[in-house]
Amino acid sequence: MSAEATSPGTPIRRRGRPRIDLRRIGRAALFGPVSRDRLPDAIAHVAEAHRAHHPDADLAVLHRAYLLAETSHRGQMRKSGEPYITHPLAVTLILAELGAETTTLTASLLHDTVEDTEVTLEQVREEFGEEVCYLVDGVTKLEKVDYGAAAEPETFRKMLVATGDDVRVMSIKLADRLHNMRTLGVMRPEKQARIAKVTRDVLIPLAERLGVQALKTELEDLVFAILHPEEYARTSELISAAAEASDPLGAMAVQVASVLREAGIPAEVQVRPRHFVSVHRVRIKRGELRGSDFGRVLVLVGEDADCYAVLGELHTCFTPVISEFKDFIAAPKFNLYQSLHTAVVGPDGEVAEILIRTHRMHKVAEAGVVALGNPYASDSGPQTLEPADGERADPTRPGWLSRLLQWQRSAPDPDTFWTTLRDDLAQDREITVFRTDGGTLGLPAGASCVDAAYAQHGAAAHACIGARVNGRLATLSTVLKDGDTVQPLIAEDAASGPSPRWLDHARTPAARIAIRGWLEAHPQPADAPPMSADAEPPSAGAQPSSAQPSRAPDAQPAAGRAAAPADRDRQPAPPAAPRTARARTATAVADRPDAVVRLAGCCTPVPPDEVTGFAVRGGAAVTVHRLECPAVARMEAAGRTPVAVSWGAEQACRVTLVAESFGRPRLLADLTEAIAGADAAVISATVEPPSEQRVRHTYTLRLPDAAGLPALMRAMRDVPGVYDVSRAKGLSGTH
Repeated sequence: MSAEATSPGTPIRRRGRPRIDLRRIGRAALFGPVSRDRLPDAIAHVAEAHRAHHPDADLAVLHRAYLLAETSHRGQMRKSGEPYITHPLAVTLILAELGAETTTLTASLLHDTVEDTEVTLEQVREEFGEEVCYLVDGVTKLEKVDYGAAAEPETFRKMLVATGDDVRVMSIKLADRLHNMRTLGVMRPEKQARIAKVTRDVLIPLAERLGVQALKTELEDLVFAILHPEEYARTSELISAAAEASDPLGAMAVQVASVLREAGIPAEVQVRPRHFVSVHRVRIKRGELRGSDFGRVLVLVGEDADCYAVLGELHTCFTPVISEFKDFIAAPKFNLYQSLHTAVVGPDGEVAEILIRTHRMHKVAEAGVVALGNPYASDSGPQTLEPADGERADPTRPGWLSRLLQWQRSAPDPDTFWTTLRDDLAQDREITVFRTDGGTLGLPAGASCVDAAYAQHGAAAHACIGARVNGRLATLSTVLKDGDTVQPLIAEDAASGPSPRWLDHARTPAARIAIRGWLEAHPQPADAPPMSADAEPPSAGAQPSSAQPSRAPDAQPAAGRAAAPADRDRQPAPPAAPRTARARTATAVADRPDAVVRLAGCCTPVPPDEVTGFAVRGGAAVTVHRLECPAVARMEAAGRTPVAVSWGAEQACRVTLVAESFGRPRLLADLTEAIAGADAAVISATVEPPSEQRVRHTYTLRLPDAAGLPALMRAMRDVPGVYDVSRAKGLSGTH
């Protein structure tokens, strides 16, 4: 864990952080006093930073850990010429400044001892306990001699599994990588680039997800300097030039402090400079930079309610830029971040971005999971939580990490794991969708119904044929939004499987790995027709296939076409109503004397539907449509004048219903039995060829009384395998 030597660029140093002379510390580590009554000079900086966050911390264990680390690493040197002990000291100081608790700092001091010295895990366990041993083991690399080229991905896999059990493992790894990136300059350029790319693709996203912004921003700048030196130099010049110019943010901070003081709101107001990468992104987004683009105004208050009080005062005294307002207090980010974001226009016309948060929120925003301390500590003191199966289970484990740990078990080889890990971490936003049973699913932004199906049902999702999103039927390719309610529809036929096209819509590693595994286990013959993954969902108004002629339920399948699953083993259906018979139907009265009134076949209106009419045949006839019929909108757009229509006394009606179902034997017989039980006569019926185990039936029926329509639709929905029955729309075009 020891990338070496000089920095590729001067990192942003936050105010108040002392510049540590690592060479002096190295000399102190070798020759400084190590008396029993005080800490060695080399670790005094760590102790001071630790006591700033934890005044009552017991430093004795840090003393013992330092002595073991220094003794073990004695004689080892970094490529920069510094004693190796300066590396674990620097890593520990980084964590101490973030507020890490004593156990983390102890493990940090020892994090390279097992990997690079003769110290064993058993020795660490005996001297410092199980928790420190677990953390040290978690960050210890796997040997290349044992794993070869797979050593790096398998080390990260091991580290992530350990992080799932104790998030402090990744805290140490991030601090370790930060110090190595700070001292990367003596490496060969190609090795610098390789390490920087892994940092960019894996460590920085992990720091973001764990909320450790203080480490993430500096890592971004160091990677930026190595991989994009010209852009880094240009950004550095812009920041230097801005430092010499006027300070609009400083003036705005003074005005904000004055406003809050007059309002009686205790607050700390400061200017927070942007780091290099942030400035670069703003320049790419906006082009020419303004003076206020090089930082933001930060307002720190005591209580959550004070944040909104500050927001109200600022929006009252300055002109707010409403599009810039975001409330991450009411809806925190998935990485624990909380803050109010806004922007206001000052008296001089400068637009200043303002962050409003409590001191506690600020600590979490900077340190993320490091600020949470020991995840196993209870109110009564530290304790180790051991479930019945003997495995640790970090109670603070975030949902994205649980999903990562789940899919990595299915990654068949190191290359698949490494590629999938990078792809997974590149998805930097998360949404929450609701299940119909009241549970929730956390998914990456852009996830589809395919991802939701595998997240909820695992391997059973291979038989998914569609979904309902917010109560409406949707294709598997439908992209979900934050707050959606999703219900994957699983076919009863477990033999069905996913299509290769599902991979086009799957964003989560769990879904992609499961789909690829099924496809590899079930190769399609070369001459097999492609499976459809995202056919349009069955809609209430879809036109029956022209290749499937309308026929009564007891008609035989057309020649050359196999019967649908629902056609098999059926009983004789009720005969269709003779087309030559004149049957009375619901009467509609149009506000046009002598005009013949007829009900539109596209939407089959029945009492008490809200209806309208349109004159056809030169005004000799009026066709009646339901108001929601698509034909109404088309004719109104074409300038056709509607005719007022009302219902007469006759209540018999004709209606077209569409039933959506899973295919199964005797389905058609059961549906026609339900229709017959409602005393409805079948005028025509169409069963479309099955698609992904779904079958669509379209029935045109005559009911003796329109009041019986709701009961008929309920009876059809109660037929096993039927998941929707709806009124048809737009089946036969414009009238």
